[in-house]
Amino acid sequence: MSEAIKNRYEFVLLFDVKNGNPNGDPDGGNMPRIDPETGHGITTDVCLKRKVRNYVELMHEDRPPYRIYIKEKAVLTVRREPAYDSVEEVKDKSEKVSRARDWMCENFFDVRTFGAVMSTKENNCGQVRGPAQFSFSRSIDPVVPLEAAITRMAVETAKEAESQGGDNRTMGRKAYIPYGLYQTHGFISAPFARQTGFSEEDLALLWQALMNMFDHDHSASRGEMAVQKLVAFKHDSELGNAPSQNLFTLVRTERIDKERPPRSVSDYRITVDEKSAPQGIEVIEML
Repeated sequence: MSEAIKNRYEFVLLFDVKNGNPNGDPDGGNMPRIDPETGHGITTDVCLKRKVRNYVELMHEDRPPYRIYIKEKAVLTVRREPAYDSVEEVKDKSEKVSRARDWMCENFFDVRTFGAVMSTKENNCGQVRGPAQFSFSRSIDPVVPLEAAITRMAVETAKEAESQGGDNRTMGRKAYIPYGLYQTHGFISAPFARQTGFSEEDLALLWQALMNMFDHDHSASRGEMAVQKLVAFKHDSELGNAPSQNLFTLVRTERIDKERPPRSVSDYRITVDEKSAPQGIEVIEML
């Protein structure tokens, strides 16, 4: 494998949604997630990691070293079987778990990037703390969750058709927000990257996935989603040269016309104050 990254990174990701549901809440009738105290929209870190995983799987078709461990409909003990097969001759239990964990990091992109808990009884591969982590996303302004009534011109069973006298309609509802611009913060740790083998090639793939993840994730429920800005902060050391909260404030998003609700990214002014970056920080605008 390639050498692990030697620099700490943070990043700011801005993405938007038009007439869609970016991350429905299954405990709330799949309505868009919001902060009930402020009305700002929320998406989880797990939601974005899923899209990164799907993009990498699409690119590399589940081939090592870019296999995806947490893939849709996967049976995780089965995904770990090859790791145990590779260390079958090892007798010491702790050593076996350690080597199996290393095998998982070497072969699965999401394990060495995001980490994984693999310490169940069957095919125990221990735990991995991944170097790349995301915050929850939060909309710049409050959003308005809405529902639209929809009609399907068909029914599922003959019994339904009979009860409707042949009208054959199925009513439903679709949850969405008219528009929301969301901001996410990310963190990439060089010391943890050294433990998992997260390399410069992995980092480049992560940036690529973040910029393109919505292009291959369209669905009727999500409307139009797109990444609008990606700004990375590269430290010239492993442990970092400035607190992350000071770097995030360098990216500023301001609504241009506060008298009307936003409906496009063009309704915002996004600026990056590179001149105020602390010493030892390189500001990289990728989008």
